[in-house]
Amino acid sequence: MHGEPAYPDGFAHYTSVNPDAPKGGRLTQGAVGSFDSLNPFIVRGTAPPFIRWNIVESLMARSPDEAFTCYGLLARSVETDEARSYVAFEIDPRARFSDGAPVTADDVLFSFNLLRVKGRPNHRTFYGKVSKAEVTGPLAIRFTFGAVDRELPLIMALMPVLARHAADEATFDQTSFTAPLGSGPYTVAQVRPGESVILTRREDYWGRDLPVNRGNYNVDTLRYDFYRDVNSQFEAFKRGLSDIRFETDPGRWKTGYDIPAVRDGRIVQEEIETGMPKPYSALIFNMRRPLFADARVREAMVELFDFEWANANLYFGVYRRNGSFYDGSELSARGRPADARERELLSRYPDAVLPTVMDGTWQPPTSDGSGRDRARLKRALELFASAGWELKGGKLTATDGRAFAPELLVGTKDQERLALAYQNMLKRAGVTLNIRLVDNVQFEARKQTYDYDMVPYIWDQSLSPGNEQAFYFGSAAADVPGTRNFMGLKSPAADAMIEALLAARARPDFISAVRALDRVLISARFSVPLFYTPGQWVARWTAIQRPERVALAGTLAESWWREPGR
Repeated sequence: MHGEPAYPDGFAHYTSVNPDAPKGGRLTQGAVGSFDSLNPFIVRGTAPPFIRWNIVESLMARSPDEAFTCYGLLARSVETDEARSYVAFEIDPRARFSDGAPVTADDVLFSFNLLRVKGRPNHRTFYGKVSKAEVTGPLAIRFTFGAVDRELPLIMALMPVLARHAADEATFDQTSFTAPLGSGPYTVAQVRPGESVILTRREDYWGRDLPVNRGNYNVDTLRYDFYRDVNSQFEAFKRGLSDIRFETDPGRWKTGYDIPAVRDGRIVQEEIETGMPKPYSALIFNMRRPLFADARVREAMVELFDFEWANANLYFGVYRRNGSFYDGSELSARGRPADARERELLSRYPDAVLPTVMDGTWQPPTSDGSGRDRARLKRALELFASAGWELKGGKLTATDGRAFAPELLVGTKDQERLALAYQNMLKRAGVTLNIRLVDNVQFEARKQTYDYDMVPYIWDQSLSPGNEQAFYFGSAAADVPGTRNFMGLKSPAADAMIEALLAARARPDFISAVRALDRVLISARFSVPLFYTPGQWVARWTAIQRPERVALAGTLAESWWREPGR
């Protein structure tokens, strides 16, 4: 995206893999929730994420060791101009779908047209910027862009390529337990709806020796088991029913692994640093609802969340507080005054950024950790009062007698535990927080249709944020079901900053544009910022091994392997 690729032409493999990793065996992973579809490219249904990369490939592969660089996968060559007004790909003649049919330019064009019409909102948004798509040869295709967007050649490179002869256009947008036919290293061997999926490695996989694949996809069988809740998933891991676990709960990480398999070395716990921005975890206010249309109300709700108390009493003090949407990276505006380029970008939107955010002094509210900080309560009640809500008889009410009683939708017991703690914090201000715990399918369905007052969510960011920022924070995404604009943000300033980061050619200009966007998002106050872990918490049975060198994005399960004979 910016600068030169890290790997030279003809490189052998990524540095974050073991190119000599043994092949064979099984890797079993657990997931919380359920699924009612194996098509991850449509809005309907809940599909497991592993279908995308294990079964359906793209023209190019994204490097795990760089901010945003792509190398050849289905495509053996790529061409674009200095303005990036078009991109052309030549498909590797060796590329084959899992049924043996060759991958052609017609398949790529078919996938583009299908996803642009029936795909997820991000596909429709990105591919809608293509003014012309044309097959220029049996293995050649060219996309001409109708909008100035320097990221589009990489976006098109990552487009899923489906088999034209095996996809039904008429029913593509319907849920199905049949996965799309792909060209990737695995195929679906067994499905137990809602319970488990087993993938098997293709013996005839065409791309096994490509540089982007060498050292990856090492196990013969991938099994994914689904559990109703986190406790069931964890118990299964302790019994050896799954091989690896990415932990997210500090209490469980600190105390839950005091078991014989850890003490005698059969399970290893690892804390792995990553080079990525920290995930932004938050409780999101739905600004489409009148209850949260006023920024003063939302700010009051933020004031009442006592992070210091929750971190000490619920999470063993191991969390760090979210504040920026790109925490822990050079892209974050937190603690940094805006530079001249940022101020220039934001000059047309004088009301979009709070003064303290602009000068770098803003931080999330800090309490005394008592759980009863009077200064925070006083500040919150002042904000509520300025927005027309008064504390009367122990209840926060409007002038017409309406009680302030939002509902927080949660989908797991861990989320419910945090919600209950927040519920107690809010009581002091007379806020009645109703908590609605629903199953995974209902949680996802309501989240995708924005049917909630508040909902927890985590945005994962890269070191090269781009078009997906419009999918997360763009005005056009606010009223489209299935986007990640869960709060309903409609901000001309955010839209302009997204355009600026997409247009940047030099890294310094790009960083300034992302920081300017960060300032707009922080100032919008559409969420209660929560917390993040310093790195990845990974537990694994020692039969499963990983590369010594960790990718920029952290350790990746596709590069792991099972020791022979174990």
